[in-house]
Amino acid sequence: MSHLLLIDDDPVFRDLMARRLAREGLQVTACANLEEAESEAVAPVELILLDLMLGEETGLAAIEPLNRRFQPRQLVVLTGYASIATTVEAMKRGATNYLAKPVDMGHLLAVLTGEATYSADEQTRHTSPAELEWEHIQRVLLAHEGNISLTARALGMHRRTLQRKLKKHSPF
Repeated sequence: MSHLLLIDDDPVFRDLMARRLAREGLQVTACANLEEAESEAVAPVELILLDLMLGEETGLAAIEPLNRRFQPRQLVVLTGYASIATTVEAMKRGATNYLAKPVDMGHLLAVLTGEATYSADEQTRHTSPAELEWEHIQRVLLAHEGNISLTARALGMHRRTLQRKLKKHSPF
């Protein structure tokens, strides 16, 4: 039985996902943040499922420490705020995969076990103006290390406007 470390700040999603993954035969340790994960998780941890947005923190900063501590086979970033910029950054920092919420449980299990493969054909499609705007916002947000005020200033918009745009889920 593989040990999976699930880190997500949403208690409802975290509990639901932990139960579903346990039904699939995984031993799950569910945590709300990196500090809790480091204190509660017992090695060996073969799989890590990490939320991109952990309250005021970004899961991107947790990738390298988690990889160093647990050396998992798979570290998958799961997010409701998917973008190309954060995907690239997550992979640079050591994530093995990046998935957007909502995710099909069969596909998630295939990714966790390493059975899923990337297909460029699945990703080939036209980009809408909303998707281009979302990507631009995500790149600027990443460049400002998640700081909403600095990002809004750089984009020339009010902070509340940016927050509203970010609260809406990704247009992808």
